[in-house]
Amino acid sequence: MGRFKMENDRLVVTIDDLGAELVSIYDKKYSRELIWQGDPAWWKRQAPILFPNVGKFYGGEYLYQGRHYVQDQHGFARDYVLERVEESPASVTHRLVSNAETRKVYPFDFELMITHRLDGDKVDIQWQVKNTGDHPMHFTIGGHPAFRFAKPEETKADYVLKVPGKEKLEYVLIDISCGCANVDEVHTLQLSEETYPLSDELFAKDALVVDNGQIEEAWLCHKDGTPYVGVRSAGFPNYGIWSVEGAPFVCLEPWMGRCDNVGFNAELSEKPNVNKVETGEKFIKDYTIVVA
Repeated sequence: MGRFKMENDRLVVTIDDLGAELVSIYDKKYSRELIWQGDPAWWKRQAPILFPNVGKFYGGEYLYQGRHYVQDQHGFARDYVLERVEESPASVTHRLVSNAETRKVYPFDFELMITHRLDGDKVDIQWQVKNTGDHPMHFTIGGHPAFRFAKPEETKADYVLKVPGKEKLEYVLIDISCGCANVDEVHTLQLSEETYPLSDELFAKDALVVDNGQIEEAWLCHKDGTPYVGVRSAGFPNYGIWSVEGAPFVCLEPWMGRCDNVGFNAELSEKPNVNKVETGEKFIKDYTIVVA
């Protein structure tokens, strides 16, 4: 297990073989680290990939072809050491292949490829999921990059969330008792000039879960409106915005599918926004982190 580093005139980017996790974006222009460094006092992870499920299943298990499978929050890919299968000065591709252990909790054969590419002030993250089995494959997949604040003394009050082109966002919250989305109560984040001030209170009930493809681009900006770091993710139906009370970071999370709704107990294939890949076919999706 090791780490892969790539560098250009602007950025130094580091990917850990464990989970193919993005663990550093160092901005040489301003001499600062943008990725949360995983202090376990707040949150031990940094930018894990969420596969084969984003968030939790209702009751901690899901139903597939009449059988119940127990699966942890956010799946297992983040906890495997992935094989590096392709390297270049500006990109690296990692691979995870299904095995006896994964089949115990996820009864599908697959090949997951995760590619990170460095291009100027941008880092592109691409996922490829190939169904190598003999029946249709169902999954959700998502990003979870955590961006730390530029200065040690800064708090959420020093930042605003910017969603270009939006006047408001509708979102639901997580029912903490089960870790699933409470879709019976829809909340509104009313933006002012496309921005909303960040605060610990905003995350008092865990993540903001934004559905229906409302977010295709989101930025953390300094409170004067100066851009800091953004995520471009066109075509993602779901999105999470999350932090921990007092923590000096915010996660901007593009998701292809998400946690169950409270009370969902139907077959996995009927889950809202679940991805389906036929035998021998591939699912490909990417999002981009942009450093201002």
